[in-house]
Amino acid sequence: MRTRILLCLVIAFSGCTNSSKYMGKPYMDSEYKTGMQVIPGRVYCAYYDTGGEGIAYHDADEKNNGSGALNPINGTYLHSFRVDEGVDISYTKSNDSDNTEFNFVDPPMNVLYVGWTEPEEWTKYTVKVEKTGKYRVGLMYTSNRGGKISISVDDQDATGAIDVPSTFRDDDPVDWRQWHHWNKIDDIAVIFLKKGVRVLTLHTVEQGKMNYMWLDFELVSE
Repeated sequence: MRTRILLCLVIAFSGCTNSSKYMGKPYMDSEYKTGMQVIPGRVYCAYYDTGGEGIAYHDADEKNNGSGALNPINGTYLHSFRVDEGVDISYTKSNDSDNTEFNFVDPPMNVLYVGWTEPEEWTKYTVKVEKTGKYRVGLMYTSNRGGKISISVDDQDATGAIDVPSTFRDDDPVDWRQWHHWNKIDDIAVIFLKKGVRVLTLHTVEQGKMNYMWLDFELVSE
């Protein structure tokens, strides 16, 4: 018993978390060769870690509602991206869906994003933090009803529930396009990150039906 207590004290003092046993790995493929994403910088949400359901992500169902469904397999990279995984992936299109006057911020075209989000879903990202300090977090997203997200660092909540404003537009006559009104918030949260390899988790907390393109991390103080 004494040995167990001493071990727990050592773990608590060292700041270790369950992430030390994490089996996910940074995503790479023949076209996306970046691997581990770097902070300060931009973390693209579609490039969540490999490892599968319950390790690198949790999704409400096994079907990818974007790749292979909304975007039928046609031999292209964008239509087949991570098609066998449960996280729902699509990409911005210039066919009067993502390039309209109803955007709050115009997104780049042909960029992958996570969509069809539901409460309690999450994705993990192994990142390299180059400097210890406080970071201002930005989000590129859509949300047709508003909602809440949160961010964890090494399995420890770093933000609490964050309000995500709705991007609903009363003046858009096309109902399905309410899922495609892009917006960018530069200061959705401020978090503290230690230098080194960290595992970030992006959680959908409330409402869902949001699309996540990227998270920006700007160093504001060391």
